[in-house]
Formats: sequence, C-alpha cells, structure tokens
Amino acid sequence: MLRVADLSVSYGHINALKKVSIEVFPQEIVVLIGANGAGKTTLLSSILGMKTPDSGEVVFEGKRIDKQAVEKNVREGLCLVPEGRGVFASMTVLDNLLLGAHHNLANKDRNLSRVYEWFPILKKRKDQIAKTLSGGERQMLAIARALMSAPKLIMVDEPSIGLAPIIVNEIFEILLMLNKEGYTVLLSEQNAYKALKCAHRGYVLETGTVSLTGTADQLLSDPGVRAAYLGA
Repeated sequence: MLRVADLSVSYGHINALKKVSIEVFPQEIVVLIGANGAGKTTLLSSILGMKTPDSGEVVFEGKRIDKQAVEKNVREGLCLVPEGRGVFASMTVLDNLLLGAHHNLANKDRNLSRVYEWFPILKKRKDQIAKTLSGGERQMLAIARALMSAPKLIMVDEPSIGLAPIIVNEIFEILLMLNKEGYTVLLSEQNAYKALKCAHRGYVLETGTVSLTGTADQLLSDPGVRAAYLGA
C-alpha cells in the first residue's frame, strides 16, 4: 500500500531523515519506534505531503505522491492524527467530526454513524466543547475525526503521550479494533512495548535513519531494542 524509498528531509542544515525506506502492506499495523528527535514525526508529515523531501520518493497504492499537495493526498486516502491530539478546542465534538468529513461530504452521515458506534462517548458528548473533554476523549476525537475522511491508511503520531496508563490501554484497543475493521495503520510511538504488542511489524528510527526492522516479535526480543526502549 505504501512504499517510502530513500527519503531524505532536512530543516535548513539539519538532516532530519537520511535515506529512510519503509513499507506498509494492506491491513497491517506498522509501528515506528524511537526517541524524541529520531525523525518519526518528520517521516509521517513527509508522507502526507506537509514537508517536501530533498530526495527519495513516497509511493501510495502504486502512485508517486511526494510532490502532491496534502489535500490531494487526503482525498486519495491518507490521513494523519497529529501528536498532541490537535482538535479544534473551541468547537463542539460534532463540528470537529464534520470538519474531518469536508473531503467526503457525500458519505458524512454514514461515516458519522460508524464513528458513533465505535466511540459511543463522542455521541454522548457531541454538543460538548472539545476543550472540556478529557485527554483520552480528545485523542478519541482526533482519531474519529480522521476516520470521517474514510481513509485507506491512517497514520497516528504518538497517541499515548501525556495519557494515564489505563487510557493508553484503551487507545491501543481502539487501534486494534480499527485494524480488525480493515484499516491499515502506521503508528509512531515512544511506548515501544505497547506499540509492538499491537503491531505486525516495526521500524526503529535513530537520528533520522532506520537502524533495525523486523516483525513485532523479533523487535520485542532483540537485545538492543530491549535495552534502549523496553528497560530490559
């Protein structure tokens, strides 16, 4: 579904990504793990088209998209749930969801019904202002808003950051549920253990390069990964 080949991205003189290559196949959960500054967020934003690469390419469903506008990439089935939730705080839950459907208005009622089925708390709070939601509810809203565009690939950046452990468990259960519903997920996450427990495969990013790749089980048992990211 997605192929990133030799992608290099810089911010001025800083090389954020250096010849990064990853693949995501349909109905997988693939996780990017790494410390702050490893390049995970830059990779996701570059895939969506928010950052123009210096070199390399991004191919989505057989079509090169690294020079396309973000809006066109969203229309073609990509979406990104940004780090820090990124909801519109002064708008209601319902208005946030409808904003997520602006590329797909013809199917908004059907998609809204599905989102409410998957996130019943959002239906209960549909008239509530987003800034009054809990952190976990805002993360659910950010994911649900992305789903309103009916994406083929949903990218999620650091969904567990700043959340209590019990809420983190709930968020990962939601990602697993969406994968069982047929969604393909590319996930960036510092909580390596939780992420690898729900993923099929993973990539370890270190200072802008892919240092290791493998199945989730292979990465969980790798001594270097365990020492660096799992506290073992």
